[in-house]
Amino acid sequence: MIEITVGFVIAGASHFNSFKGMSSQMHSVSKLTGIENEAALEASIASATSALLDYRRPDGHWVFELEADSTIPAEYVLLRHYLGEPVDAALQAKIANYLRRVQGAHGGWPLVHDGDFDMSASVKAYFALKMIGDSADAPHMARAREAIRSRGGAIHSNVFTRFMLAMFGVLTWRSVPVLPVEIMLLPMWSPFHINKISYWARTTIVPLMVLAALKPRAKNVSGIGIDELFLQEPHSIGMTAKAPHQSWGWFLLFRGLDSVLRVIEPLFPKKLRARAIDSAIAFIEERLNGEDGLGAIYPPMANAVMMYEVLGKPADYPPRAVTRRALDRLLVIGQHEAYCQPCMSPVWDTTLACHALIEAGSEQALPAAKQGLDWLLPRQVLDLKGDWAVKRPEVRPGGWAFQYNNAYYPDLDDTAVVVMAMDRARRASRSQEYDVAIARGREWIEGMQSRDGGWAAFDVNNLEYYLNNIPFSDHGAMLDPPTEDVTARCCSMLAQLGATAQNSEALAAAVAYLRRTQLAEGSWYGRWGLNYIYGTWSVLCALNAAGVDHEDPVIRKAANWLLSIQNEDGGWGEDATSYRLDYKGFEGAPTTASQTAWALLGLMAAGEVGHPAVARGVEYLKSTQTEKGLWDEQRFTATGFPRVFYLRYHGYSKFFPLWALARYRNLRNTNSRMVGVGM
Repeated sequence: MIEITVGFVIAGASHFNSFKGMSSQMHSVSKLTGIENEAALEASIASATSALLDYRRPDGHWVFELEADSTIPAEYVLLRHYLGEPVDAALQAKIANYLRRVQGAHGGWPLVHDGDFDMSASVKAYFALKMIGDSADAPHMARAREAIRSRGGAIHSNVFTRFMLAMFGVLTWRSVPVLPVEIMLLPMWSPFHINKISYWARTTIVPLMVLAALKPRAKNVSGIGIDELFLQEPHSIGMTAKAPHQSWGWFLLFRGLDSVLRVIEPLFPKKLRARAIDSAIAFIEERLNGEDGLGAIYPPMANAVMMYEVLGKPADYPPRAVTRRALDRLLVIGQHEAYCQPCMSPVWDTTLACHALIEAGSEQALPAAKQGLDWLLPRQVLDLKGDWAVKRPEVRPGGWAFQYNNAYYPDLDDTAVVVMAMDRARRASRSQEYDVAIARGREWIEGMQSRDGGWAAFDVNNLEYYLNNIPFSDHGAMLDPPTEDVTARCCSMLAQLGATAQNSEALAAAVAYLRRTQLAEGSWYGRWGLNYIYGTWSVLCALNAAGVDHEDPVIRKAANWLLSIQNEDGGWGEDATSYRLDYKGFEGAPTTASQTAWALLGLMAAGEVGHPAVARGVEYLKSTQTEKGLWDEQRFTATGFPRVFYLRYHGYSKFFPLWALARYRNLRNTNSRMVGVGM
């Protein structure tokens, strides 16, 4: 038996029946084959462990590339030309190489690898390449232009793209919703308030409201435009159409309000406007966050830099300069290509890597996991109440952010996963060094539970769903409501720390939420990972940790669903089309290593370690592992905003398959087959 040093709690047993009457020779061959299989599995785990350790930074943490679609690198190029910055020809050439490579066969640019045409991504990428110097007559530009025009033209760009085009003078400000900066002065009881929208929308909109009030014009020294992407005179274009997710009643109400505001906004008192702009600047500068940037994500940072520009602040004005440096820190610059990340993910990458290494349990893995947890420890936010405290003023801070620093916006998913990793290390070492951090993390998460029993990513009770119908919200991502995956993670954490449905109202409410949100097919929605595989893995881990019997229909239905969608190659895969509003059931997609790992971890949490499908999934991972111990994964398997923005975590294919293989080995080599930790 392999000793499990990682804090598993194992109970129950399952044994294969022996077949009588077989020859001793056949038995010997079978035994030899089993030994060879175990050795191959150990070799795969060892190789993956070594490969993951090679990515560790000198201080013990991990941070992998976080890649989105073409929009962020295109926006970075356009920002530099908006500001009239000196041209960095070498950097622009590398970004152009990246943009050309990710152009789709359809001629435009997709939101995911090999994905469908997306209008806004295509318009921005075309504009950026033309700004860099690509001729409009070049074959790839001609293909892009034809793809855009054949689908109705750039009039179908989303609101964010329209704001950018308005600032470049391509469109007029009549083409975008009215965003009066006086919103900053509204009371909390008003239907629209910045604390009634998500953190990402809040930090993006506040500087954008200043831009909308002052209506700046890009310097655009080259005078580049993209009128050729429109089928009509661009300056004749009015407001956007209703988005598919919006209801006609709410949309028409808000469109009417927008029309009224468009008439009366110029009449707002100048003193009131100045006061509102001052309030917006104060909000931003309180949350500026140094070289990690406002909100630690690209859009608010870029908007803040443009805001300082229109306010007349020079490039060396400290808040502007530090935010501009924060944007450059997001660049990934290679020998031939470069792109800009939407943000960085060191806390998320480090804690997930630690979980995988704790599961691997080797003499090399465990000290590295300990060092990673020690790196995470001082990054817990203990002394600052962020925006979340507006609705939970009595709760003490205690969370971790996703990025290096983002104290105003810690996130519950990261916090739950960090706490579980620290608890596993604590169980193994019997040390008390993480006790206070674990207790404060748990306290904060319990205090952030929404009234429906679920948890959101950054906020609490962000349930003002009508706001997704305002004209600005054509992306449908104004809110941060509770979701199945984050709720599952928080539920897992509470259960791993000893909570039960009998002694914890929070856990009981969470389990009820998860039971309520299971789809008829047996799956759960995945808000932050693609998609139903991710959500189902997350919830199965939570229900198992919470003590729900594996024979409970809720678990049986979910496990059977995962078994039913396994690909012929033994793996699992899902793509972004599963987020469509008219989802009617799972449709297969090419296998990925990370989604295969999630399915395996979910099935093992449901007690299915001995199922042949699990063995096939393990064999798929072993057979597709590279000589370097890694897995190739070009497809996007994570989500920023469903239907709008997706992510490719370059670390997912490095730690999730290792985690699944190590857990399979650990469960197979004990008398019990039950996962005893939260995830």
